[in-house]
Amino acid sequence: MEINSLSVFLPAFNEEENIASTISNVQQGLDLCKLKNYEIIVVNDASTDQTAKVVESLQAKYPKLRLVTHPTNLGYGGALKTGFQESKYEWVAFTDSDGQFDFKEITKFIEKTDSADLIVGYRIARADPFRRKVLTYGWKTIALLLLGLSVKDYSCGFKLIKKSVYNAVLPLETEEKVTQIEFLVKAKKRGFQFAEVGVNHYPRRFGSPTGGSIFSKVFFKSFVDLFILWWKLR
Repeated sequence: MEINSLSVFLPAFNEEENIASTISNVQQGLDLCKLKNYEIIVVNDASTDQTAKVVESLQAKYPKLRLVTHPTNLGYGGALKTGFQESKYEWVAFTDSDGQFDFKEITKFIEKTDSADLIVGYRIARADPFRRKVLTYGWKTIALLLLGLSVKDYSCGFKLIKKSVYNAVLPLETEEKVTQIEFLVKAKKRGFQFAEVGVNHYPRRFGSPTGGSIFSKVFFKSFVDLFILWWKLR
């Protein structure tokens, strides 16, 4: 199936060294799709580096590029909510700003749009530190046991979703790690159709991932939010 329009957003926090190459890669993927209409949105989550200035400097080169900046840091979940709210087209894709995905693989997602409302990427070989892999596996296991979420890689930062799905699952009440879990669980409960696509995952060229440790306040709050979500949806 072909789609005619696409919104793409990139959550970004302190990605001044990666954001230009990621935007270039997104544009290459969009060129392959030959869409009638598209937009690229960078959701700058109150970065303390030059991320916003880099994006602003690229807007002349990429006329469809838009910058949305949070005045305070809202975390990854907050950036996802803003990205969907700001997107104006029927289909919405998002990918991380760190350059660990190749957005040219969006063509594999679009192939699934005739039969699915959400196309969820999964990392074929995850290029992340061992600790991060263990934490994600733990979250995936808890989400499966508590909520029945059985996707291969719920936290993969490469997805293609109808905006109508986002509107249907509102409100999203959780933050950080749990936002994607809440989104997917609510979408499944409402009968939306899922498809999964394997994608390549590459090492970061610059910077460090922002995921917290098991001892962080963010991790503890996310753990509590997950059980609150289970209580509400049971």
